[in-house]
Amino acid sequence: MRVMDIAEVARLSGLPASTLRYYEEKGLISSIGRRGLRRLFAADVMEVLDLIALAKWAGFTLEETRGWIARDGSLQMDRSGLARRAEEIDALADRLRALSEMVRHTARCPHENHFDCPSFRRQLSEARARQISARMPGAAAGGSRRAPGQGDLA
Repeated sequence: MRVMDIAEVARLSGLPASTLRYYEEKGLISSIGRRGLRRLFAADVMEVLDLIALAKWAGFTLEETRGWIARDGSLQMDRSGLARRAEEIDALADRLRALSEMVRHTARCPHENHFDCPSFRRQLSEARARQISARMPGAAAGGSRRAPGQGDLA
C-alpha cells in the first residue's frame, strides 16, 4: 500500500492541508498514522477527495457526502438522492438555457428601445411572475437546493 504524507496529498489534490484536516475532522477521510507531526494517508484517499469534489460541484453538502462513505471506505451512495439532484440540475440547466436565450435576444433585439419590443416585454412579465411565485408560501416545498454560487436566475 502506497502511503503519502499530508503535504503530498495537498500537492496532488490542490487542497490546502487545513482542508484535509477539516475533512478528517468531519469524518470524510481518515489518516492511517503519523510520521513525526505529519499525518499519513493511504493513496486511495485521492479517490475520496475526487468524490468530495464531484459531490460539491453537484451541490451536495459535505454531510451528505459523508453519509455515502462507510467506515470500511466502501461507497453507500443514496441513489434516489442522486436521481433527485440530477433532476434539480436538469431544471437548472433549463432555466439557464431560457435565461441565455433571453439575454441573447436582448443583445440582438432590433428595437432601439427594448420596451417597444413585444418579446422583451413578455420576458419581463415572465421574470416578474417567477419572482412572485418564488416568494409565495410553499414555493420552496420539495427542498430544492442550488449549486454553490447559484443565485436567483429569474
